[in-house]
Amino acid sequence: MKFVDEAEIQVEAGDGGRGCVSFRREKYLPKGGPDGGDGGDGGDVYLIATEGLNTLVDFRHRRIFRAGRGENGKGKQMSGKRGEDCRIPVPVGTLVYDADTGELIGDLAQAGQALLVAKGGRGGLGNVHFKSSTNRAPRQATPGMPGERRRLRLELKLLADVGLLGLPNAGKSSLICRISAARPKVADYPFTTLYPHLGVVRIDPLRSFVVADIPGIIAGAAQGAGLGIRFLKHLSRTRLLLHVIDLAAGDSQDLYQNAMQVLTEVANWSAELAQKPRFLVLNKIDLLSPAEVEDRAKALIQALGWRGPVFKVSAATGAGITPLIHAIGQFLESEHAEPASVS
Repeated sequence: MKFVDEAEIQVEAGDGGRGCVSFRREKYLPKGGPDGGDGGDGGDVYLIATEGLNTLVDFRHRRIFRAGRGENGKGKQMSGKRGEDCRIPVPVGTLVYDADTGELIGDLAQAGQALLVAKGGRGGLGNVHFKSSTNRAPRQATPGMPGERRRLRLELKLLADVGLLGLPNAGKSSLICRISAARPKVADYPFTTLYPHLGVVRIDPLRSFVVADIPGIIAGAAQGAGLGIRFLKHLSRTRLLLHVIDLAAGDSQDLYQNAMQVLTEVANWSAELAQKPRFLVLNKIDLLSPAEVEDRAKALIQALGWRGPVFKVSAATGAGITPLIHAIGQFLESEHAEPASVS
């Protein structure tokens, strides 16, 4: 299924039903008086945060959603039936904006959460409401009120505990494959990841966390180059970032430049995201000798002035993965965990 994280839709609540003009007609009541009932209220439109959905692609095929109209009132003071509500399922993590004003209407961050986005019109009044001592046979009723119409812009921000950052081919997809059941495309060329992936990492039968992988970030991404910057918003809800670096991608100077390139682009996009707690994950240690791993890691840490957690791993062989998973779990479970230092 194609990943779509933005969509625009139109919602139309139901109009209220018209009030009824009616008079009692009974055999022994020749002057029965007015008995016109009220029109039913129009249906409302709700957005419902629904588990199991992770894309807004359905809104590419259907863009207009309408609730039911209220029924007209009837005689014998019978009110019309209320219009049927329209309930629209959206992924958990969907932000809802008014497309015309840009106002944030709501944030559907919890499964089952409902957001009223268009209110149905009130039903009209029947003529029974207009009788008085001077107007015994009113022939007036009111029409129903129109329901709200709105254009909405939906923006999906995936809900994950941990986000992966890095250049293309740093091994992020291989890492999420290793630690979870997610199966993104993995190949030996850049940009194999074209859209975000979520993976659930099981620490033990009772503990787990969710990891988000996004396309790699390249130089100039903050100005629109590449794919990764478009999806950085999906990391804004995460509690921890893993900065994945290919330790075999060059000498210490190359590694430093690679790391700073990612950090610079993230900071240019969002200062808040750049300040999130972060672990440094040095990947592909299986391609180097133990001495080279230590030398390159030490030089990179020193060049970055890094004081936070560092993990040397191989997503290909699984080396170093278990300590990384447990460290992430401890960080997420600790209510008073100190954030990793940011260079």
